[in-house]
Amino acid sequence: MISWAQSWRRDAIRWAGEGADLLFPPHCQWCRSEGVPLPSGLCSRCAGNLIESRPRCPRCGNPGEGSPTEGCLRCPRAGLAWGRILLLGGYADDLREAILRIKRPGAESLARALAVLLVEKHRSVLDALGIDAVVAVPMHWWRHACRGTSDAEEVARAMARALGVRVAAALVRSRATRMQNELPPEERGDNVAGAFRVRGTVAGRRLLLVDDVVTTGATLAACCKSLRDAGAVVVSVAALAKADRMADAAGSGEPR
Repeated sequence: MISWAQSWRRDAIRWAGEGADLLFPPHCQWCRSEGVPLPSGLCSRCAGNLIESRPRCPRCGNPGEGSPTEGCLRCPRAGLAWGRILLLGGYADDLREAILRIKRPGAESLARALAVLLVEKHRSVLDALGIDAVVAVPMHWWRHACRGTSDAEEVARAMARALGVRVAAALVRSRATRMQNELPPEERGDNVAGAFRVRGTVAGRRLLLVDDVVTTGATLAACCKSLRDAGAVVVSVAALAKADRMADAAGSGEPR
């Protein structure tokens, strides 16, 4: 039974929230227009613009249909290190601009909004995967200090909250690597090979690995290998966007 004190506290929080909404009406985290945003913190128009409607293969993430288990015709050539990939869409248009914004300090609210939007888009799949914890692709400590933020970590934390699971700092980037966008695709795998180590226990756990943008998938593959070598049973990956062509990745900061 709810005590009077608990009831009073609950009502006080609700009244305070309603009062704050009157003084500071909710606004969309992307277009900043006032109104009643969706649970993601985005208005319905912006949410629609940031979610891609065309189908993508659930294994490799390339445009087109594919089986959740066998993927599409391109999957065998990709040598995928994960079981499934979840995306908002392609790295273009409004989604590209939003991702560029969250790479800078001060845009954490937008990063969280995009994360919730990603969960909402794939809620049924995420529930079926039975995720135990969410893991962000880590940034090297020096790069993190220089940039002042890690959008992958912000997205991972928000996804974990939306899923009701913990976020695990299970990966460390043990050495600084060259920016992936400085290298041709064929050299990106070697650039990040062995760059990640696992800390803590992941054996037997079902993990969701999160990044902002995936291009060749080399960084995600290196992280997945480290997690699987440490005993993680299932590693699925999620990213806000996939750069479908190298030209899409120009100016992204650090395509993977």
